[in-house]
Amino acid sequence: MEPLKKRFLELLDKDLEFRYAVAGYLGLSEILKRLDDLSEEQVKLREEQISLRKEQTRIWQEIAKLREDMTKGFERYDKILEKHGAEIAKLREDMTTGFELLRRHIDALGARWGLLAEESFRKGLKSIVEEYFGGTVKKWSHHDSEGYVHGHPSIIDVDLVVRDREHILVEVKSSVSRGDISELWRIGKLYEKIKGIKPKLAIVSPYIDEKAKKLAEKFKIKIYTI
Repeated sequence: MEPLKKRFLELLDKDLEFRYAVAGYLGLSEILKRLDDLSEEQVKLREEQISLRKEQTRIWQEIAKLREDMTKGFERYDKILEKHGAEIAKLREDMTTGFELLRRHIDALGARWGLLAEESFRKGLKSIVEEYFGGTVKKWSHHDSEGYVHGHPSIIDVDLVVRDREHILVEVKSSVSRGDISELWRIGKLYEKIKGIKPKLAIVSPYIDEKAKKLAEKFKIKIYTI
């Protein structure tokens, strides 16, 4: 029996058909077949898992390479921005300096033009003032050493019309503000102090500020608009 038993076990181990035949007799053939199929599926699944791991490894390597390239790109971009930022800052500084110089030139030109325009306006109205007030317009100049008018020593120039012993100080301006009214009032006080004669005060202008009009009424300064 021992040789037969040994032979039987060898056939079960090596001969698949014999094993299935014996299993069939024992009612296990279907179970064994399914186990073999399951083993094959497990082998395939294991191979697919190995392939998936390789693919994941490749993807992660590509992501790492992409991240490295992006980092280098950002570094280059930062350097470009830094360079351009310095250039833009320098350009802004140059533009600011240029605009400041331009503004100074414009201010200087405006001030010069304002003085020239004011003087031309005064000369143009001189004959009209003489005709209106019925006398000759003269220039009264005085060195205000005490700074009574402007708060510091200065030369005071104002038009003077003398008519029938009446002295009229006349300011001819292209526009009049409250400051101009106050200045003429102080000039009148200075004239009265120097000459001992209280003058009448008048302003001739095409434009007088409303606040200046109210102040002129308070100081009894006559306003003549053109």
